[in-house]
Amino acid sequence: MQLSQGVLNLLSTCPRKFQYVYLDQLAVPMPLEQQERLAWGKWFHLLMQQHVMGLPFAALPANPMQTDEQLIQQSVDRFINEIPALWQASPDITRQSEHCRTLYYQGHLLTVIYDLLILQPDQAQILDWKTYPRPLKADRLIDNWQTQLYLFVLVQTSHYKPEQISMTYWFVHQDQTPQSLRLDYSSHLYQQTQQKLTAILNQLDRWLEAYQQGCALPQTGKTAGHCDRCTFHDRCQQETSDLGTLNLARPDISGIVEQPL
Repeated sequence: MQLSQGVLNLLSTCPRKFQYVYLDQLAVPMPLEQQERLAWGKWFHLLMQQHVMGLPFAALPANPMQTDEQLIQQSVDRFINEIPALWQASPDITRQSEHCRTLYYQGHLLTVIYDLLILQPDQAQILDWKTYPRPLKADRLIDNWQTQLYLFVLVQTSHYKPEQISMTYWFVHQDQTPQSLRLDYSSHLYQQTQQKLTAILNQLDRWLEAYQQGCALPQTGKTAGHCDRCTFHDRCQQETSDLGTLNLARPDISGIVEQPL
């Protein structure tokens, strides 16, 4: 089974929602506001890819998402000018934009896509563009499967040691000054991720086997705080209603007197 960081995050948040989306393949309605944010982010990533490839913005295809192209281009220009050292040419530096890597691990295909991967002989940098303000709590990014999986896969698929790798999130949000958060990797964090990844994949295998036998994946408890804003909230509530309090047996109607109409 092919797994991305988004799939692992969903699986960790709520296995039942993972079932609905990826196993039952139920459609999830997306609010218009969320569609607009995704469109803005996709267009920004496309412009950044063009910049890394050395192509002018004029070479871009027509915008299929009807986003504010001028505003996004201004955000890209501001971001590029904010960190000129990131784009300086050097014979020992290789830059790869929208770079995809896969790793076959414990019977599953792990897939990552790096917004920008900067490789040097003795170090590697993973950069990721986020088109929203920097979160107040950095721990959420550190514990996120994107951070863990991206760093882990690069160690597994390259000659770099964990201490030679870092990951930097750049937060670019319209007219705000870009902000960054750098996370340095280590052998200790690598081993932690390996243990967590092994555990969640073993658990997924057990859940998939049970699912094939007609058992639903477990739900996340309401105390986790994810249910109220989940698009499958009503469906989950219906499936977990206490049917034991209902008399589902067919009633005996033999003693009921028929009334003429």
